[in-house]
Amino acid sequence: MAPQQVHNNEVYLLPLKDDGSPDLPGEPPYIYLKPPTTPAYSIRFEIDGTSSICRQGSLWVNIPGEGEHFDRKNFKEYKLRPSFNDVIKIDIPVHFAGAFSFYCSYTPLPPFSTAKVEAPKPTQTQTHYIDVSPSLHIQKQRVPLDAISMISTLSKFMGKYSEDWDRHLHGISERGYNMVHFTPLMMRGDSNSPYSIYDQHTFDKDVFPNGEKDIESLISRMNHDYGLLAMTDVVLNHTANNSKWLEAHPDAGYNITTSPHLRSAYELDSAMLKFSANLKNLGLPTHLSNEGDLLRIMEALKVHVLGTIKLWEFYVCDVDKCAQTAVAAWQEGRADLNVSIPQDATSWSLKQKADWLREYACPGKDRMGERFRRNTVPERAATLLQALFGKYNTKINSEADTRTAFGSMRAFMNEVNLDWYREYDADVAAIVEQVFNRTKYMRLDEHGPQVGDITIENPLIESYFTRLPVNDITSKHDPDSLALANNGWVWAADVMRDNAGPKSKVYLRRELIVWGDCVKLRFGTGPEDSPFLWKFMTDYVQLMAKHFVGFRIDNCHSTPLHVAEAMLDAAREVQPNLVVAAELFSGDEKMDFVYCQRLGISFLIREAMQCWSTAEVSRLVHINCGRPIGSFEVDDISSADAKPQANGASNGVPQGKEIAHRIVPSKIHALLMDCTHDNETPVQRRDGRDTLTNSALVAMCASASGSVFGMDELYPQLVELVHETRLYSSPYSNLKPGESLRIGPTEGTGGVKRLMNQLHSIMGMDGYDECFVHHDGEYITVHRMHPKSRKGYYLIAHTAFPGYGNSNAGFGPQRLTGTKAKLLGAYSLECDQSYEAKQAAIKDKVLRGVPSKTKDIKGVQCESRGEDTIITVPSQFPPGSIAVFETWIPGAEHSEGLDKYVTSGAREAFQNVNLTDLNAILYRADAEEHAMSGDGAYTIPGHGALVYCGLQGWWSVLRDIVAHNDLGHPLCNHLRDGPWAMDYIVNRLDKFAQQDIYKNLTGPAQWLRSRFDAIRKVPSFLLPRYFAMVIGTAHRAGFNRGIEQMNHNVQGGQHFLKKLAIVSCQMQGYMTNASLWPKTLVPSLAAGLPHFAQDWARCWGRDIMIAMRGLLLGTGRFADAKEHIRCFASVVKHGMIPNLLGSCKLPRYNSRDSVWFFLQNIQDYYVLATDGHSILQERVQRRFLPYNDEWFAWDDAKAYSQTSSIEDVIQECLQRHASGMHFREYNAGPGIDSQMKDDGFNIDIEVDWNSGIIYGGNEHNCGTWMDKMGESQKAGSKGEPGTSRDGAPVEITGLLYSTLKWVAELKAASHFKYDGVTTHEGKLITYAQWAQKLKDSFEHAYYIPTNPDEWSKYDVNPKIVNRMGIYKDVHRGKKEYRDYQLRPNFPIAMTVAPDLFDPAHALGALEIADKALMGPIGMATLDPSDQEYHPDYINSDDSDNFQTAKGRNYHQGPEWCWPRGFFLRALLKFDLMRCTTREEKVEAFQQVTQRLHGCMQMIHDSPWAGLTELTNRNGSMCHDSCPTQAWSAGCIIDLYDDASKYSIELLNGGQAPSTS
Repeated sequence: MAPQQVHNNEVYLLPLKDDGSPDLPGEPPYIYLKPPTTPAYSIRFEIDGTSSICRQGSLWVNIPGEGEHFDRKNFKEYKLRPSFNDVIKIDIPVHFAGAFSFYCSYTPLPPFSTAKVEAPKPTQTQTHYIDVSPSLHIQKQRVPLDAISMISTLSKFMGKYSEDWDRHLHGISERGYNMVHFTPLMMRGDSNSPYSIYDQHTFDKDVFPNGEKDIESLISRMNHDYGLLAMTDVVLNHTANNSKWLEAHPDAGYNITTSPHLRSAYELDSAMLKFSANLKNLGLPTHLSNEGDLLRIMEALKVHVLGTIKLWEFYVCDVDKCAQTAVAAWQEGRADLNVSIPQDATSWSLKQKADWLREYACPGKDRMGERFRRNTVPERAATLLQALFGKYNTKINSEADTRTAFGSMRAFMNEVNLDWYREYDADVAAIVEQVFNRTKYMRLDEHGPQVGDITIENPLIESYFTRLPVNDITSKHDPDSLALANNGWVWAADVMRDNAGPKSKVYLRRELIVWGDCVKLRFGTGPEDSPFLWKFMTDYVQLMAKHFVGFRIDNCHSTPLHVAEAMLDAAREVQPNLVVAAELFSGDEKMDFVYCQRLGISFLIREAMQCWSTAEVSRLVHINCGRPIGSFEVDDISSADAKPQANGASNGVPQGKEIAHRIVPSKIHALLMDCTHDNETPVQRRDGRDTLTNSALVAMCASASGSVFGMDELYPQLVELVHETRLYSSPYSNLKPGESLRIGPTEGTGGVKRLMNQLHSIMGMDGYDECFVHHDGEYITVHRMHPKSRKGYYLIAHTAFPGYGNSNAGFGPQRLTGTKAKLLGAYSLECDQSYEAKQAAIKDKVLRGVPSKTKDIKGVQCESRGEDTIITVPSQFPPGSIAVFETWIPGAEHSEGLDKYVTSGAREAFQNVNLTDLNAILYRADAEEHAMSGDGAYTIPGHGALVYCGLQGWWSVLRDIVAHNDLGHPLCNHLRDGPWAMDYIVNRLDKFAQQDIYKNLTGPAQWLRSRFDAIRKVPSFLLPRYFAMVIGTAHRAGFNRGIEQMNHNVQGGQHFLKKLAIVSCQMQGYMTNASLWPKTLVPSLAAGLPHFAQDWARCWGRDIMIAMRGLLLGTGRFADAKEHIRCFASVVKHGMIPNLLGSCKLPRYNSRDSVWFFLQNIQDYYVLATDGHSILQERVQRRFLPYNDEWFAWDDAKAYSQTSSIEDVIQECLQRHASGMHFREYNAGPGIDSQMKDDGFNIDIEVDWNSGIIYGGNEHNCGTWMDKMGESQKAGSKGEPGTSRDGAPVEITGLLYSTLKWVAELKAASHFKYDGVTTHEGKLITYAQWAQKLKDSFEHAYYIPTNPDEWSKYDVNPKIVNRMGIYKDVHRGKKEYRDYQLRPNFPIAMTVAPDLFDPAHALGALEIADKALMGPIGMATLDPSDQEYHPDYINSDDSDNFQTAKGRNYHQGPEWCWPRGFFLRALLKFDLMRCTTREEKVEAFQQVTQRLHGCMQMIHDSPWAGLTELTNRNGSMCHDSCPTQAWSAGCIIDLYDDASKYSIELLNGGQAPSTS
């Protein structure tokens, strides 16, 4: 039995933003995916489980399943289940090509409130689009769109079917084309234009006598015999003006019945035709000799046309009639009282009254229509009269009142008409100007058609309407339906507006360039508006799709989008792999984009012959030549070095590995034509010799390419498709059956075209999508290259524009760096462009070219110089010459293997590194590096120093470079200039790896060295690409290695959580001058980078204790957490831990809150760590003697002479506070703080045993985290704390309670040996008693009720209250007003001690803080309504402002990030308490996640890959902020840790969190 084939599962990742739009580069991104595959690849929608669209949300996608019928309106629903920790992934297999769409529906999140709020209504996002390319095959060979070489043929010149057609098709095939575009093959109308189709369902009987059978035979032979695909035009906008079916269905067009707004345009058109026929009788010239003749006619037109038909009546009201009917309605009491009119109408000016009438009483102003359509509604006009004159009373009002009302109304109506007469005047001016300009162009301009005398057959103006003949069929219709609007085009028109619709006056203002042989088709808004037309045209497109693989949509910009969508959907039912080319001249790139994505357009037609110079041609080629050579890897290489997956089986079928691709937004694809059937030829427009160079340059582009029959033959002029009757001739059509056209010199350019088309197909099929285009005077060089194999083709083209001469124009040698080249051919084109030669061709009996031939050029040199090649062209290299080369890069001959090599093996190389190793590999700020090794961060010339010395420093720069393919970035230039960056990276890790503490770095160092050694061999222009691949792979390997060493919550969490978790590797590392211990080097946690990187500034007790729960405990780094607990326990003194650790050598004890965060961390370690309970018995050597305030040096014999257990240390901290403390800081004075006043060094702490609350501090020290000391002598703030917070800060009280409750519970469970504490009076207070005192007194001390009547029950001073319903920030501070300030500190207490709070009070306070303090990223540190609020921190401020000088306002309004974590933890905890249903619980989570978006964006955008310390007001940049701060990330990780537990408990039916 044969083994079953294993297929890989290929997915394309489509992440969605919070608004449901694709999270991809581009505004908006254009998603154009490869053709469907077998087995089908999938689109994986990725939605953050916290996204707003997940609230009662669904993803709706109209991509059909296998075997299903596509219905644009049939969307499948995929429910979005919100999740705090997961990314929602929805895989949609792609089985069909086409244009698909998706959107999301959801119910917006209501504002957070404790009161009942109105539920938001469900809504849906904007619709977004996904286009899938068709899959084309010729003789079973795949043909990508960019490999198409198409030729356009004007079908009516192809000759007799099938003999002449076969000759031409053979010649086309031999020139290397693989697709033929046929202009419409249907029955033509009277004009004989292929685009004026008489019968859309019948092929031209003169050419195809057997009708559809001939077409089937033709297409079959094209594919099998000639290797050609077939495309045809589809004309949806119009039909021939003599189409017979119009007589039975005039409603298919725009007539006065279906489009009454056209009546004025029709009457104007008819009057002009009548005027034109009567010119002679009016004594006006019918032959125009000059502009004077035309001006005479125009003056007469104003009188005999515009005046005669009274065109103004279509614009204005009939004043007398409106006045009469309004007065009558007033007299008869018929005023419309439903129309509101202000009471002060009697005082209005005349204009105000007219404006009211125009707005409320003239409903006919919405469009043009019948005469006086804009007349007033009598009853509404009467409303104004009644407001002005009162209600009419026959007993009171007299005839005089009636006359007054009538006169007033006439005045009003005359005023109403003023604006409309101005509109009329403007339109008349436009009409006159358009008629003048069009007539001048048609009859007088030198470059115009000069159509001759004005006659009945050739009137002054082209008629805008086709008048159907009167016969038995048409006589059954309303006569108004028999005049049908002709089609045409308008300069710079809005393509989304119907030029013949009610919102347009194009036909009235004569702005249309009309096609008199075509009637514009009226589809309306859907099939119900014109049932016959929709059915008829649907049958037409399906007939075309039955036979042709491609459509060219003629005048796509004039086709209503909904019509084009429906018709292409119908066509794809028949031909699923339909190629769609569009002629789209919207003039607006954004509008082109809309058409492409909505219709699934394969490519837009672009015309090289529209370029007027070599520079313009170069620009066009550059746009369509693909990505620059050496572009960065566009696909996601994440799976190249992924952890191996075990191949499993599903339903017995072996399953391969999953291959995930990034979706790379596409440009709008082009079908670049060297010449179209609408373009003048090179012989006519430029220089005939440019035929060769123009075609060669187009063939080198990374897009579909095209030409027109006659281009290779050098036809002398544009073939006029309407009146021309001669047939095509071509030397290539004279090849005998089976005879091949050889590459090289031929008559015309066909032999060289064969070469260029073959190269175009090779490059398109194999994906040569990188290119370099260079313009040098008359020359354009194009080097197109394969991104993997680095094989390529190089073209030198000497363009030929008028005046270029015959020399080589001084073109110098060309150096191809690191590249070898082989000449494939060099050719020039000679042609006879004399007047006589052109005329001979123009007057011949057949369509033919001027005499021409391509010739070989000798003397093109390819000289190898080392790894480079020098190419020199000979002096005889005239305009119209090309040289084509094959190229390869020896240093990258195996670059497909090189790509794989540099992106693999990193996972194994990093498998032994630990989290501390990653600190050195990925991070290390400049100051850290200097301190550890004497080196520093790398400086890139023109860019500056990297933020990190490790890989993150490089990747922070490269990430945006890669995303935007910014090959001109200074880093790319630097990499091309030399190997210094690679040397720095490897040498740095080598140096570290020599140290025992970094021995694990050997693997990553060796991996990087081997990869860099491999890429050093490639040419310098490829180095940025490969450098980025190496760094990206290594960075990802390091990141992933870090995450896999963390806990399951992180490993399975969202990418945001992983980014937060990896901040622990940023912050924790070895620092010789800032170890935790004075003699032993261990990793220490930095407060932030780069400000707090090393020495005494690195380890801050408070910062570490606030950050540690998240960064270490919340990530599973329990050993690191224990080491920090042991360190700070060892250095406890005065019952406090130091705020500045200084490696335990010179600790400073000046923070009253640090110890409480320390004790909370011990509690958290006890609960969270796997060995948590053992922490209490962990013994540490004491830096100072227990219960002894004596200071001595770290190397004194008494230092570390005694040991204590952590249990003992906890007891000591609590007992020292219970006893009260009064001490002066060691070495107090300028030596430790040059800003502080003398009494600021005094530390005083006492317990009020009535309440159990601890009080401390004074006005001149700042013992909590809000610790900014005034520094300005000038402002008088030196020594004056910005935020002293003396008294009992709310968070200390909460942390105290949390500790007391915990140890009381431990004691009750016999896990803690101490009963309680002894007061300074010697009284024992058990921990349970102390905790109860706090619980009993907390609300009374801190809460400010919303009802002033309740203030007497609480400790409230009514004179100072600023906000009600909040918790005080401090209790009993010296400056009492500061107690009542709203700050973000009370949520800390709520988080650690929720049972201190009344839940209703807590939610109310959180709601107030949410509205007043919540910023985009952080929390405002002070209420914006407070007079001390100063939200912009500028540390360098040297003003005399007492509040802000020298940054004294550090905590007086700026928005700090870390309190946001505590706030959101409290919000989630208390909000869940009130929830009773699953939906309410989900909403509680979503309220939290909605407030994380700013942090998510920041960590994504920041080069430091972290969360900032603070921002200024409203999230604005604070330049003095530390850009990545430990506690900012740590506190958000804490939130995720809480949420993970709640989500497991609650979303699966558990109970709400308790306050315990």
